[in-house]
Amino acid sequence: MNMIPNRQVICETLLEQAQHDRSIMVLASDSRGSAAMGPFAKAFPEQFVEVGIAEQNIVGISAGLAHSGKKPFVTSPACFLSMRSIEQIKVDVAYSATNVKLVGISGGVSYGALGMSHHSVQDVAVMRAIPGIAVMMPADRHETKRMTEALVNHDGGVYVRIGRNAVEDVYESDNYEFIIGKAVRMREGSDVTIIAAGETVRVALDAHEALKEAGISCRVINMHTIKPLDEAAIIEAAQETGHLITVEEHSVHGGLGAAVSEVVVQNCPVPMRIIGIPDEPAIAGKTAEVFKHYGISSSNLKRVALDMLGRQE
Repeated sequence: MNMIPNRQVICETLLEQAQHDRSIMVLASDSRGSAAMGPFAKAFPEQFVEVGIAEQNIVGISAGLAHSGKKPFVTSPACFLSMRSIEQIKVDVAYSATNVKLVGISGGVSYGALGMSHHSVQDVAVMRAIPGIAVMMPADRHETKRMTEALVNHDGGVYVRIGRNAVEDVYESDNYEFIIGKAVRMREGSDVTIIAAGETVRVALDAHEALKEAGISCRVINMHTIKPLDEAAIIEAAQETGHLITVEEHSVHGGLGAAVSEVVVQNCPVPMRIIGIPDEPAIAGKTAEVFKHYGISSSNLKRVALDMLGRQE
């Protein structure tokens, strides 16, 4: 079982990259601890900026650094970064076309018992509506490493959302090529496709195994980049499997499911289900408890797939 959270992997990867790229800057909003950026601040104090609890300022400062030729990585709680500073992201990053990487830490329901004020389940919807901002969610430590390496060399505004705790591996190693905007087919299947992103990829893989035992061939797609979206992978899955299910640690409004459905309805309408947080304040509790409550589980995905296919358990 992996015990390394994705936030730690981002720090380790940026430490490696900063050895030969002194333009990399890391900014924190009194969040170097929660972002696991302490080692970077210690190793490269001249490339680290502590802004304090001032999310709007941190975005403006990062945009200024980007205009000066730096490669700023903003590390701040997703719930605050995506809500309090949205105007600065829209104007200073998107409209001004600055090379800023916004890393929303402890996203989704990672803060658990702290409830709606700290849950971040609207961030993808907001960010994907802003022109020029790419939106990504890595599934495990291996993908986080490759994604961070790609972002160092990517020119443009990006919002990355990661969770707080370690998550189970979905890749065996980081020995593969990560391509921004290119989905990864994790499992083959011909009866139904489950499309997931971030921590729900592990849930989708477990559902694949459960459906396999039930005689159902389930394709699993890791849509790590929600914008730009891999429309070809979605259309291909719709045409070849005929049934789609999306699962996400996000509101059912405006997130992964909405993005996929926009492609499906305009190109290849097929039966589809969106699994996520409904239109209500998400319950407070540990991530596993919240997931179970809202059916973000392999057992519920299996039930939904069988229902779509007219099969019984």
